[in-house]
Amino acid sequence: MTREARRAARRMRQKAGAPPHAVAHHHRGIGLKFAALLKSGRGAWVAFLAVLGPGLLAGLSDDDPAGITTYSVLGTDFGYRLLWIIPASTILLVQFHLMAVRLGAATGKGFVGIIREKWGRGAGYFAVGGLIFANFGTICAEYAGISAAGSLVAIPSWISAPVAGILISLVVVLGSFHRVERVLLVISATLGLYIVDGILAGPEWGAVWHNSVIPHMPTNAAGWIAIAAALGTTLAPWGLAFIQSYAVDKKISIATLRWAKVDVIIGSVLTGVIGLAIAVACAATLNRAGVRIVDAGDAAAALQPLAGRFATVLFGAGLLGASLLAAAIVPIATSYSIAEGVGEPASLDLDSHHFQWFYAAFIGLTIAAVSVVSLPGLPLIPLIYTSQVVNAVLLPLHVIALQLLAGSASIMGEARSGKWSRLAGWVSILLILACVAALGWSWLGMK
Repeated sequence: MTREARRAARRMRQKAGAPPHAVAHHHRGIGLKFAALLKSGRGAWVAFLAVLGPGLLAGLSDDDPAGITTYSVLGTDFGYRLLWIIPASTILLVQFHLMAVRLGAATGKGFVGIIREKWGRGAGYFAVGGLIFANFGTICAEYAGISAAGSLVAIPSWISAPVAGILISLVVVLGSFHRVERVLLVISATLGLYIVDGILAGPEWGAVWHNSVIPHMPTNAAGWIAIAAALGTTLAPWGLAFIQSYAVDKKISIATLRWAKVDVIIGSVLTGVIGLAIAVACAATLNRAGVRIVDAGDAAAALQPLAGRFATVLFGAGLLGASLLAAAIVPIATSYSIAEGVGEPASLDLDSHHFQWFYAAFIGLTIAAVSVVSLPGLPLIPLIYTSQVVNAVLLPLHVIALQLLAGSASIMGEARSGKWSRLAGWVSILLILACVAALGWSWLGMK
């Protein structure tokens, strides 16, 4: 089929009402294979495997280098005292990831695509601009994590970051949707090493349990910053955008939503467990020894004299796996948003032999981030820090938009959120606003 014929066929399907993501699957026929698998009648396990991916990848990619650093600092600086923020953030993660997946399943559109449809192109461009600005610093953080893991075995950043960028780009651009998903799921398995690390640290399990379920308020500004950072790194705006677009790309529908919910819950709970294991490992070792750290690489190196070289190897391997996973996921999330913002197809199954906005955005973001991390002397930490500030500002805007869209009868039809779900959503939004306000209060130097 020629390029013009493909374009004509795509226009006809769009006129017939097919969403851009569905159109994108025409090239490799993934949508047909997926539908056949769901209708095969081979039982609940096969149905669950068919929808497995969005919740697991979106959740575990939140445990990226920025997240690992946040959890490490939480445990190192405050011991077990503030562990409760991780389970609390996990509950919110489940709630809003379920909302995003439901929104994608009901509409067949990603977050920016619905914003553009509901509130116009200007709102869509604003959403894209905010996500690009915030996400680029996060992408740099992912490649900084790859560099930090490489430095543990004496590999310089100008080698580790470009090699990782090339390999990730080849997998994403040349691979099919399911091939990319399989690679990402395999990489995500390395995060389980942090659970082993948390056990090897020999923590006080009574203190871990008590402080995980009983909230203890911070006693200073640094504590409030740590709480807001933990919430922001767990419930990241790019993660919410990714899970919605990815669910659409995977052809999740209202009919298969119940299995997708299981995927979301498993991914979110694993995210919280891994985050808790990281904080516990640092609380049991680094906090007890009075060690101070700046990033996740510092935590990995500092563990060796306290918990043994094996703990350092596990922490470093987990950091590398987390960095590789997020270095693929965050640019994919941003590319979904960019393509949706300009009204182009956004999918991992597009024809890579011809120009596509989705792939162009992914490659451009990857090259820019690798360049920033590889060049010496650039102010990487201020860039990453600024991106987290933008994320903190975007998070309330994102969850409020999700809440309004999920409760809209004109957008969702019969799939709209129920009364109690909407009430729970607004309560959670108020809690998020309170954390962001506390963060701002702390930045202004007020007690």
